[in-house]
Amino acid sequence: MTDPSVPRPPVRAEHAAFSAQINAAQDVLDAFMAAWNARDAGGVRTSFNFPHVRFASGKVRVLSPEDVNDGMYAGAALSEWGRSAWLRREVIHAGADKVQLDTRFARFRPDGSLISAFDSIYIVTLQDGRWGVQGRSSYAP
Repeated sequence: MTDPSVPRPPVRAEHAAFSAQINAAQDVLDAFMAAWNARDAGGVRTSFNFPHVRFASGKVRVLSPEDVNDGMYAGAALSEWGRSAWLRREVIHAGADKVQLDTRFARFRPDGSLISAFDSIYIVTLQDGRWGVQGRSSYAP
């Protein structure tokens, strides 16, 4: 199956001063999705900054590196899942050490058919010279 992800959008004029930061944040989203789809918990962990906060399913979870493991793929929400893809990833705000993105991602079965899609906000931060996803708020289970 070919990658159904949308390409990263161009940096808008109002964010031009932070184009390097935006490109770094988009690189992190690419790395996260590639690792997620490869079921590579170590790669997912590398794409995160910690503590990592996830708002989903009516709960707030604060994740440490140990929480990012192969068990992430065992839940019922991923029982039919084969891969995910970005459908939207637009910059909301950008600064020297943080980029916030309005995203929509989809989950697909192994045959390429759509399971579902979810709107979400991703917060990518610069910590100790390294960019990583530090927060996610989504409607995904």
